[in-house]
Amino acid sequence: MNVDDRPLICALRGPVTMITLGVLFALNNFTPWGFQQTWPVLLIVFGLLSLMRRAATPPRPYPAGPAAPPPYYTAPPYTAPPYTPPAGGYKQSPYTEPAPGAGSGPAKGGFGTSGAQPGQGSDPNSGGVK
Repeated sequence: MNVDDRPLICALRGPVTMITLGVLFALNNFTPWGFQQTWPVLLIVFGLLSLMRRAATPPRPYPAGPAAPPPYYTAPPYTAPPYTPPAGGYKQSPYTEPAPGAGSGPAKGGFGTSGAQPGQGSDPNSGGVK
């Protein structure tokens, strides 16, 4: 079936239904089968006509997705400038280190430096002479 068959199937739906209904009433009047026994034939005819209509209908096209973006200008790949090491070595601090022994005494505040020096305290175990 193709697209041209759809109007034909839609045009035949009414007459086929009327013919089926007439045959069922004739079976009711002239045979031992009553309408209460043959009415499911109407459902079968309606189902067949619906299947034929769907078979003649072309499938719906899928919705078009977003278009591909236009090609953008691409710059040539970046090349980094050559590396030049800094002049003067690694030590670049403007601060100067104090000369050794230039302080006014031992450093204070470190671990074990805040106590009395050996020989200066009153501790008998300090090793100093009292």
